[in-house]
Amino acid sequence: MARRASNRHAAGVLGRTNESATAQSPTMVLFVLLGVLGIVAYGSFLLNPANRGDLLPWLLVIGAESVLVLTALLSMWTILAGAQDPRDYAYHRAKELLFDGRFIRQAALEQDPTRWPLRVAGEPVDVDVFITTYGEDLAVIRRTVQAAVGMHGRHRTYVLDDGLSDDVRRIARASGAHYFRRPSRDHAKAGNVNAALARTTGQFFVILDADFVASERFLVETLPFFSRRTVAFVQTPQAYGNLTNFISRGAAYMQTVFYKLIQPGRNRFNAAFCVGTNVMFRRSAIEDIGGMYTKSASEDVWTSLELHERGWRSVFLPEILAIGDAPETIAAYAKQQLRWATGGFEILLTHNPFGFRRRLTLDQRLQYFATATHYLTGIATALLLLVPPLEIFLDLRPMTLGITPLTWALYYAGFYGLQIGLAFYAVGSFRIETLLLSACSFPIYLKAISNVITGRKTTWSVTGAKGKSSSPFNYIVPQMLTFLFLALTSVVGVWRDMDNGVFTLASAWNITNSLIIALFIGFAAREHAQMKREARVARRLTRVPTAPVDHVSPVPALALQQDDRMAGVA
Repeated sequence: MARRASNRHAAGVLGRTNESATAQSPTMVLFVLLGVLGIVAYGSFLLNPANRGDLLPWLLVIGAESVLVLTALLSMWTILAGAQDPRDYAYHRAKELLFDGRFIRQAALEQDPTRWPLRVAGEPVDVDVFITTYGEDLAVIRRTVQAAVGMHGRHRTYVLDDGLSDDVRRIARASGAHYFRRPSRDHAKAGNVNAALARTTGQFFVILDADFVASERFLVETLPFFSRRTVAFVQTPQAYGNLTNFISRGAAYMQTVFYKLIQPGRNRFNAAFCVGTNVMFRRSAIEDIGGMYTKSASEDVWTSLELHERGWRSVFLPEILAIGDAPETIAAYAKQQLRWATGGFEILLTHNPFGFRRRLTLDQRLQYFATATHYLTGIATALLLLVPPLEIFLDLRPMTLGITPLTWALYYAGFYGLQIGLAFYAVGSFRIETLLLSACSFPIYLKAISNVITGRKTTWSVTGAKGKSSSPFNYIVPQMLTFLFLALTSVVGVWRDMDNGVFTLASAWNITNSLIIALFIGFAAREHAQMKREARVARRLTRVPTAPVDHVSPVPALALQQDDRMAGVA
């Protein structure tokens, strides 16, 4: 029941994407315009020579805020492009002709939509559905496979098992799916998909991660776009049904603005990119670029980039057609963000979108530049953490003494307050989890850019895997050291202010930073305690015999089928 309630919650939050697919509301446009005004006012304040303080902290503030301002402007430009509904007349006409009603009646297939032949542009087509697995929980895999097999439209479902599990093989066969196991795990997920493409023949193929349960209407809603022969892939949003703890909620809501506003806006520029799951590809397009990109752990965005450079088109359909699992632990979140950030920095440093050799439109260059620089915002956070200690220990200030804390706060709020307001409007409420995760993820992004600069490879990891648990404290050593430094700095700052009889902005700023990281460490401690409790329970259950996997009662294929919004009803 908790899982089903979570699925409905995901539908309620991200499913509203559909409601605004055709145009931006006047309120959203107003927020964006006010946000731009706030950026201009804040930028003018910082760059005014009369306001400049000591050089080092001023440069830190200018560098960090420049990254944040540029990211905000690029995002707002994309949002103002409008969430134009990609479902035009050609799409609806192709959808009407997707099934041959006369043949279905003659073959007596009315009661089995999974066997209805699919047609695109009047021609029969074959569709393959690839479910990539690598050690995920068996119950998770089972419900994903069952849902994929049950999708409307004739298709073949393949479980691509890099986990080499006989239990997964039995699940696939019991569910009516094919099972593939390759001899090596070269190139991780991209290599897994490429190996399957070499053994299948469908003109179109779907990629689903092992934890994403697809709607029965997934093929019906995505395939009609391919009536346009230049469309390489159709991407749908990632939505999550496991919003049960601090990490999963924070990680899920961090992506809401992206899927609700950014990706739809990128349709206008032919720059929406693949996110690795819940996506349908045209086989000939992938063959045109030599297969899924294998030189990066972020194969999704790199494959999109190569397709766009070859002149192919992409479509983002703002309709939730699958629900999956967000990372539930700090370890899973850190690995996910490290992989995504590394992919972005790889594009920035090794394949600059503005390079002369890039075969992209100006709009596409801007959008891929925004993607490549997005995670610099996390590094900007680290730079801003250094500003208060410089004043507390060295009496170095970014702004002149003539600038009062109230003046600074007004300009600062004009920028950040409006950004938070925009996110608040998009998400529907303020999420403290997202704020804490964003503020405390800077070590991940510093490691990502370091990996790219030094050429260190980032391994591919599974978000939903339930393998050996690892203490969250193994992943937050930099945050704990930062907290110790900031806590000591706060003590020094308060002591200094008591001597001077004035409570300074630097001390308030530093204390706030300390509290934010302290809250994050507190959540890590709670997760660590929960993991220890679960380990004790698991040890007690090791002596209890379990039923063979073939005899486990099937899991309901798709909780979201009970919600029209999640069933993909046009």
